[in-house]
Amino acid sequence: PMAALRSVARRARCGVRGAAAAAWTAAPSRRRRPPWHALTAGRRWHSSDADVVRIRWVLKKTGEAIDTEAHAGDNLLRLAQRYEIPLEGACEGVAACSTCHCILEGALYDGLPEASEKEEDMLDQAFGLTDTSRLACQLRVDAAFDGATITLPEATRNFYVDGHVPKPH
Repeated sequence: PMAALRSVARRARCGVRGAAAAAWTAAPSRRRRPPWHALTAGRRWHSSDADVVRIRWVLKKTGEAIDTEAHAGDNLLRLAQRYEIPLEGACEGVAACSTCHCILEGALYDGLPEASEKEEDMLDQAFGLTDTSRLACQLRVDAAFDGATITLPEATRNFYVDGHVPKPH
């Protein structure tokens, strides 16, 4: 009797009614859970190219230009790491270093919200700081990034360990 009450309570919590409720009770082990990636916070899966944002990255050190595609809401640091762009992110994106320092175009920079005090403090330590510098870990892609060029400085200052390059999880 207690198991039946728990099953009824579980169906009610999940909003399962009618024939679906009977199937739920008959075969609770056959319920499908969302795939692991659907549970990942902040990541959306897109089925169309309608909202693709194209971003060009320029490496000052080599002059190489890399074109990437992103979706609204993508974190700029994670986007760079996905395309193997040498943007370090030693603190794993918590604004505790300046190794993801990037230089934005003036119009793009002006359209973004102001940097937090924490981000400004880290930018003060960045190599090659400019008026349009930001930390990539603190930026989310939106439509304003479409067609933008983001420049990476020639070097970074990693106070953690020289040569340490963290791998994203």
